[in-house]
Amino acid sequence: MGKSKVAVLGTTPGTVLEDYHRLMNLADYRQVIDPSVDTALKINISWHFFYPSSSTTPWQLDGVISALEKDGYDPALIHGCHNRTVVIDAHLGERENKHLDVIERHGLRNVHLYEGEPWINVRDAVGDLADDFLCLNEVYPDGFNIPQRFIGENIIHLPTIKTHVFTTTTGAMKNAFGGLLNERRHWTHPVIHETLVDLLMIQKKIHSGVFAVMDGTFAGDGPGPRCMVPHVKNVLLASADQVAIDAVAARMMGFDPMQIKFIRLAHDLGLGVGDPREIEIAGDQQVAAQRWNFDGPYRKMTFASRMQHKIYWGPLKKPIEWSLKTVLAPWAYVASVIYHDSFWYPLKARSMMRQVLDSPWGRLFRDWENAERDERGFPAFAAAPAELQRTGWRALGTSLGILATCVKEAPEVLQRRKRRRAR
Repeated sequence: MGKSKVAVLGTTPGTVLEDYHRLMNLADYRQVIDPSVDTALKINISWHFFYPSSSTTPWQLDGVISALEKDGYDPALIHGCHNRTVVIDAHLGERENKHLDVIERHGLRNVHLYEGEPWINVRDAVGDLADDFLCLNEVYPDGFNIPQRFIGENIIHLPTIKTHVFTTTTGAMKNAFGGLLNERRHWTHPVIHETLVDLLMIQKKIHSGVFAVMDGTFAGDGPGPRCMVPHVKNVLLASADQVAIDAVAARMMGFDPMQIKFIRLAHDLGLGVGDPREIEIAGDQQVAAQRWNFDGPYRKMTFASRMQHKIYWGPLKKPIEWSLKTVLAPWAYVASVIYHDSFWYPLKARSMMRQVLDSPWGRLFRDWENAERDERGFPAFAAAPAELQRTGWRALGTSLGILATCVKEAPEVLQRRKRRRAR
């Protein structure tokens, strides 16, 4: 495979909109994203609460939409795109992370894939390609569905630079995990690396064009994608090669991308370029050469991440993992919400975020709705650090509502209700 191109730029709040436009054109996005068909902006919400580096930033979403509009793309053919998981409330997340404000400001459609959107069997979408899957036929022996609207659409992934307790790093390839699979995606965790490769095969088959724009204004180290140590890094990445952009981000974080299994597998199968020696850097070479020497997700794992590893790959796999494919599965959703939303965020998030909230990006987030903007970016915004509304008791109260919803809407519970109604 020949060289792939990844665009890398440094940025500031005052130039971020201009920088996103330049970044996307450096990565030749107009050669990939067909202006005559719908374009889905796959927003990443790794936590419904705001946590720096965890989810798509509002300036990332705004910068990509502004670039598309500046280059003549019809806003009527662009939409925000969300899926849900059993532990993440996308409606809460798009408000708390200020995505909805951006979508409404630009007058775009906002699609939640699990609300009235048809899903079709993957074999009806990709045909015999399904025979080449590395693992999904074994994970879902009865088959699985994907969103019908994705067929023929462009997709632009909007990940952030961060680590992940299952895959070391997460980025463009992992972002498809939150769009193509339904609520039973946790069945794939024991084979998560192979799953990401299978999903990339599907994307290449069904989408008109696939592109990724990665925000590293904040970057997350530690047991991601939630309980991380956030850092201010002021970088942006973009590429039409999902493997290459993940490889460059991993290398900047301080990891060898070819030692990360999903990158290596995709590279070896010719689905993209994971070897940094075969990747062309467009833009700022000095920024791309940065090495942050992140600790990674495994040195200081949380209680929840340690237990997940024991269940999916360790001594608890045999006695417990089977339950996650039965009506008993909601115990895991409840445990996750109690730990992350009812305990960790109310008690620990504020201290973990304090330093980055005082950065220019933190202040921009706080004043997002009122920040002064021009063609280049955001030249003026509040001088005070971001102020969190949902920590402490407020976050705890919100988490109890999320807990009730995740049990009520658990796929195993819904399926049982359907069977009862059918009888």
